[in-house]
Amino acid sequence: MTILIDPADWPAHDTFWSHLVSDSSIEELHAFAKRNDVPPRSFDLDHYDVPARAYERLIAAGAVPVPSNELVRRLIASGLRVKAKDRARKPGPSSR
Repeated sequence: MTILIDPADWPAHDTFWSHLVSDSSIEELHAFAKRNDVPPRSFDLDHYDVPARAYERLIAAGAVPVPSNELVRRLIASGLRVKAKDRARKPGPSSR
């Protein structure tokens, strides 16, 4: 079981963002996020979006840095990847 993080290359909201995933378990991902003060609202079905300022701290906590393409490959291989067509059906805040 490994927690992976890609480089903060995704621009939005005046910063850049990384993706934090598990290669084996959503429960493991949630536990890591909770231990490391990643807000629950940052979760997006199969990953957490984390700001660039958290990148080094999450690596120090045990996340393994990998290129974005490797992160996606490993997420798909784990069976945890949510496909784009299913992502469109994401429940809104009122249905949670």
